[in-house]
Amino acid sequence: MTIGYDPEMPPIGTKPQFPPLLDGVETAAGIDPFEKAVADAQSERAEVGNLYWSPDDDTLRAAIVFEPEETLADAAPILFAVANGLNDCIGALAPPEVGLQHVWPVGAKINGALGGGYRVQASSWDADSVPEWLVVGLELAITSSADDPGRRPDITALAEEGCGHLSRIRLLESWSRHTLVWVNRWADDGFRPIFEAWLARADGRGSDVTVQTGDKPVSGTFLGLDEHGGLLLKTKEGPQTISLLDALQREQDRTL
Repeated sequence: MTIGYDPEMPPIGTKPQFPPLLDGVETAAGIDPFEKAVADAQSERAEVGNLYWSPDDDTLRAAIVFEPEETLADAAPILFAVANGLNDCIGALAPPEVGLQHVWPVGAKINGALGGGYRVQASSWDADSVPEWLVVGLELAITSSADDPGRRPDITALAEEGCGHLSRIRLLESWSRHTLVWVNRWADDGFRPIFEAWLARADGRGSDVTVQTGDKPVSGTFLGLDEHGGLLLKTKEGPQTISLLDALQREQDRTL
């Protein structure tokens, strides 16, 4: 499914139009939509399908509130559906030479350089319980905040990769629609097609990677994902799986 848009900037003050089942919630300038969504979910002010978004133009920031019907171990990999939505969004709006790569567990690269990522928070980190809510947040740099972007070739922004014509509004609209397609596919077909699409754009697949765990870094060949989105590695000691939930919790703790 491809969604195309006029690349011209929308008029100032234009609000994004979201698909049915997603209800836009605009945050104040400078407020992180992910943190706002989590706070509202904790205080029972958020509803399933709320899509929080920021009016800031330098970075695409948004978060979606989910209400899982399965355990957290089975629900958390919805992250990969959200990531696939961003990949399809960039594919639809950006020039052909611009590509998005997924970095397990929460990174997003643009043409091989880090440009953003995702955050996940649930009402409980108990893998075997059904969380009351699950929030997945997105952040992608539209313009660079560095005085000299060329000094950090490992970090980039859409504008540096030939996408300066893309507006936050068009990106939000496209990402929300593509994400909803993948979420619906998750409901209809399960996790396998979502994981296969994610792996097709995964950074480092088939190569040696190093992943930080709670104890120490683990190095090995990136083989794929297990049924819960965990990273499958072939190490010198044999096959090893790095838990997605453990990685997500470490990432969330690191940003607090």
